[in-house]
Amino acid sequence: MLIGKKGEAKTAIETADASSITVRGKDLCNEVMGHSSIAEFFFLHLTGREPSPDQAFFMNVLTVALAEHGLTPSVQAARMTFAAAPEALQGAVAAGLLGVGSVILGSADVCGDMLADAAARIEDGESSEAAALAIAREYKDAGKFIPGFGHPIHHPVDPRAARILELADERGVSGRHVDALRAFPDAVTEVWGKPLPMNLQGPMAAVLLDLDYPKAAIRGIPILARTVGLIGHLNEETERPIGFLLAHHGEEAIEYDGS
Repeated sequence: MLIGKKGEAKTAIETADASSITVRGKDLCNEVMGHSSIAEFFFLHLTGREPSPDQAFFMNVLTVALAEHGLTPSVQAARMTFAAAPEALQGAVAAGLLGVGSVILGSADVCGDMLADAAARIEDGESSEAAALAIAREYKDAGKFIPGFGHPIHHPVDPRAARILELADERGVSGRHVDALRAFPDAVTEVWGKPLPMNLQGPMAAVLLDLDYPKAAIRGIPILARTVGLIGHLNEETERPIGFLLAHHGEEAIEYDGS
């Protein structure tokens, strides 16, 4: 049974024959291997385009920025899964990646939508301050957290966010989405009645959009980055296991109040 519209069964990503592999029109062995970094290959594979130096640079910057941030819920899930099933590294990595969502790691795509909205309003004649304030009020009135703001540890600003914006300015890639983002801290403070630290999701989304990265694939950067971090944690789990200890402390911390 066919679900959806019938279409042509074609791909533009890869083909192979007995002696060669072609990825996005390039000979993998002769044109890509030994010539492209993983960041450059990722961008080529994703878009079909060779990245500019700035696009490749920020693929690296953002992946490094997101790869590690301690024993987050996704890391704990991965390490506890690996403790229970040490033969299944891929299962433990998958357990960690399933926690990439709108609250932790995955809010950059939502932030991308917000910044695209702000940039469009500014192009239509609103000031950046008015656009940010209106959008912040819309999130607040809907009872939603505003993406790109808030962090349990970093105050008054996530140092990674500050560094991303600094690098964007240094390399001259700050565009309309970064400009739109810079109006949000004051708007968020006014609407929420207190300052909320800008986290790295906002600058990440803003810089990616200004670099013509596909908005629909923004969440792919945290997924790629956290995969790197999870594998490091799981390798440590083989040497210094804490998975069952994490589960034990979790059980100790929860009080049963059933009848």
